[in-house]
Amino acid sequence: MRVLTLLIALLPALPAFGEPVNIRPDVPAVTVQTDAGLVEISRVQDTENRLADDWARTSRPCPPFCIQPMTPAEGVTTIGELELLDFLQDPEAVVIDSRTPEWYLRGTIPGSVSIPWNEVVDRLDELGCEAGFDGWECDKARTIALFCNGMWCGQSPTAIRAIIAEGYPAEKINYYRGGMQDWQILGLTVVKP
Repeated sequence: MRVLTLLIALLPALPAFGEPVNIRPDVPAVTVQTDAGLVEISRVQDTENRLADDWARTSRPCPPFCIQPMTPAEGVTTIGELELLDFLQDPEAVVIDSRTPEWYLRGTIPGSVSIPWNEVVDRLDELGCEAGFDGWECDKARTIALFCNGMWCGQSPTAIRAIIAEGYPAEKINYYRGGMQDWQILGLTVVKP
């Protein structure tokens, strides 16, 4: 009887097995349009899931892998995962994986497009800018969100500063600082292009 009383007393402290791992309490998953069709973004349901390999590393040599500022340039908005999910569902917004092609091919956020950090200035026409005599005209620039490998990755911040220097309006730029590392820490869906 004593053991049963102890077990009943401990029940509220035990984890609820079989509970779903939602994105938010009211949102189990989000569906986004990709070039390959609709993809459902959800979290890994295995509560024992662990990261391995590159995403589990905590320390990399600085430079080049230095901790990035929260905001890479004045006027740019830094966002988290929930805001990025909203962008992925907005057909007018563009989510840009600014990592090098090798990293992109290893896995990316569903619905993102690959525009490597060192090519983005040359591809501003894909983001609503027009080439002019004195550089880019970005009056019709699209709202964008850029990400790379994480808070230690300088590819997105470098790309952001470069496109602002070319005339892209900072207020149309969002920076997902957590990048692929935070995305995977949260167990969110990753696709291979």
